[in-house]
Amino acid sequence: MGQQLYLVSTPIGNLADITLRALDVLRRADLVACEDTRVTKRLLSSHSIERPLIAYHDHNAERVRPRLINALQEGKSVALTSDAGTPLVSDPGYKLVQAVLDAGIAVTSVPGASALLASLAVAGLPTDRFFFGGFLPSKQAARRKVLAELHAVPGTLIFYESPKRLDATLADMATVLGGERPAAVARELTKLHEEVRRAPLRALADFYAASDPPRGELVILLGPQPVEVRQEDAEATMDRRLLALLGEQSVRDAVDQVAAETGLPRRKVYKRALALDRGGEDEGER
Repeated sequence: MGQQLYLVSTPIGNLADITLRALDVLRRADLVACEDTRVTKRLLSSHSIERPLIAYHDHNAERVRPRLINALQEGKSVALTSDAGTPLVSDPGYKLVQAVLDAGIAVTSVPGASALLASLAVAGLPTDRFFFGGFLPSKQAARRKVLAELHAVPGTLIFYESPKRLDATLADMATVLGGERPAAVARELTKLHEEVRRAPLRALADFYAASDPPRGELVILLGPQPVEVRQEDAEATMDRRLLALLGEQSVRDAVDQVAAETGLPRRKVYKRALALDRGGEDEGER
């Protein structure tokens, strides 16, 4: 195999979803770098493969990365895997890839399972354009700020989320992005209890708010706001959000946030904010 970094996709639940090429690369690699050596060891053992393993994750990446570069510079082959799915998606692998390319060493992808693409395929939402938002912030204010920045993205939005935050995240999505958006929550993809629940975003938020936290890995997908409700929803949201924010923020900051959340022209939001803040005046922006 020679001097090369291989990005090897692994199953996201069903062990049968490993490819023949992935098994061949893992069997022949001089070193396998993985998030959790216990997880990768179980995968390799299930296919009677024994290779040297080294942990590479968020907490040790700065320390371990030079060791992997040195191994490659010595002419060895290194296979990088995540615990599940495609490396570099929501893990620190991209920094290793950057360093390997900077060192003039080849990088090869060994494609396979991906929760991102598997969920998009079964959600019943538009697939021609999509945006992957990874994991949203755990704090509400930061989460809403990120969501507001994505309001105008003209495609399906995809996020990973933990079961314990699902209800709060869906509620924030409905508030910031519009409750009529078509949406889906995909759970335990490729596993025995795979489930995809599809409904308007507000209905999904209400369902999970009244339910126990679900088990397993989750993907949230949001379709674009329906055209017929987009303008009406934005107008209805503007006053409510401005009234809530003007008591906490400056007019300028409130306007910036509401304009991002609703997609309405900033000048229009600013004029309405002045009217609300000054008891009915309707002034242009200065």
